[in-house]
Amino acid sequence: MEIDDMTPAEERVWRAFPRGQDVDFRGTADEDAARGADWGPERTVRAAVVRALLLSAPREDGETAALRLAGARITGELLLQYADIDHAVRLSGCFFEDTPVLYAARLRQLNLRGSALPALSAETLRVDGVLRLSDCRFGGPVRLGGAQVSGALFLDGAAIDEPPAGQPALQLNHVTIGDGLSAPGLRTRGEVRLSGATVAGTIDLNGARLEAGAGAVALDAETLTVEGDARLREADVLGWIGLRGAHIAGRLDLSHARLANPGDAALRASSCTIGELWLRKGPRMEGILNLRRAQLDVLFLEPEVVPDEVLLNSLVYTSLTPHEPAERRLAMLERDGEGYVPHAYEQLTAAYRRIGDDPAARLVQLAKQRRRRATLPWYGRLWGHVQDATVGYGFRPLRAAGWLVSLLMAGSLVYALHHPAPLKPDEAPQFNPLFYTLDLLLPVISFGQEAAFAPTGGYQWLSYALVLMGWILATTVVTGITRTVSRQ
Repeated sequence: MEIDDMTPAEERVWRAFPRGQDVDFRGTADEDAARGADWGPERTVRAAVVRALLLSAPREDGETAALRLAGARITGELLLQYADIDHAVRLSGCFFEDTPVLYAARLRQLNLRGSALPALSAETLRVDGVLRLSDCRFGGPVRLGGAQVSGALFLDGAAIDEPPAGQPALQLNHVTIGDGLSAPGLRTRGEVRLSGATVAGTIDLNGARLEAGAGAVALDAETLTVEGDARLREADVLGWIGLRGAHIAGRLDLSHARLANPGDAALRASSCTIGELWLRKGPRMEGILNLRRAQLDVLFLEPEVVPDEVLLNSLVYTSLTPHEPAERRLAMLERDGEGYVPHAYEQLTAAYRRIGDDPAARLVQLAKQRRRRATLPWYGRLWGHVQDATVGYGFRPLRAAGWLVSLLMAGSLVYALHHPAPLKPDEAPQFNPLFYTLDLLLPVISFGQEAAFAPTGGYQWLSYALVLMGWILATTVVTGITRTVSRQ
């Protein structure tokens, strides 16, 4: 392209490029690029001029060429697909009439900070440095699938409007980021796709608003790999978050976040591996919390955040914080959509035992047996009620002692007032109501009283009842002792 064919604005940009000088058309530093359609020819640059500049502009010895343009209205379609550009490119605060196309291009650095664009098509883009899209306004989808960014990707303060039906608002699937993804305050209307992405640093979505709508995907991060943290503090998410198969080495921080997807799962984190999962200080989750088969080192979960339905089958965690009474944690297990899940009770029991809270661990085990009882046939439920009432399934052994003492006192009193007749008066020992009642209650130990005396009428029926209660109590005590020993 000849310089004679350029407007004064384009000529100014062309002459500044070889020296890497700034060209700023803005009237003020905080000018809104979204109003760029009204800018006149004095700050209009054709996309064809920008393309020619980046691909074939002359160089100057001893100078580092770079495109540093601010506040320009760029007309026409900027086509840089497959281009190999060795210069830093900064088009900040610019207004693009058409969607830039950077498919499979390679750049050293790209900065579009504060610009307004209809969309961005940059699949498999390669950036050897930093890709900065901070404070950009996109009227349509941002497509960066398969991109490789050696440095950091910045999307802080960016806003992406609703894309066409069936397309994600922000496509970052299978991207590789050598540093972090910084997007605090990001606002999207539609799906954010991070499936298969690899981030060597931290993902920062603090204060983001991801609005996809009830039943839709707000953040698809299946098989995502993050070597640092994933932060969504104070995020507002309408739709569901998918983390199935993701690996987050550090912390997934959802503190103060609002997750809402009524009628469906709000957080789908099944089969993922996370260092720490923080769900705290926020409103109650609207939707289902799915943590099936997830593996966590630390689960920081406040009972107030737990939704009305959870899925916890095969969830494994090493530590559960903050420390709460067992009654508050059991309420969560009772909300499991799969009903009685034994593994969830065992995990909670183990968590309490690790911190030395044995009473809470026993209470969880007792609750487990009561939930299990509802799954048994009628005779199993009946026997369960007996075990519960007598010794609390072995977790409340003092109940058996109370029952035995009560029956011993009642039987001793009755038989003290009404001595049973001896079977052989000449050979019978002296009658002792206390030891006679003990003989009836204890099925193994014998004091020689039961075999020597024979009650009649209602007292005989009382003796039968004491023998039966003795067997029941002895069986339940042995069951409780066996369970206690096996727990050790």
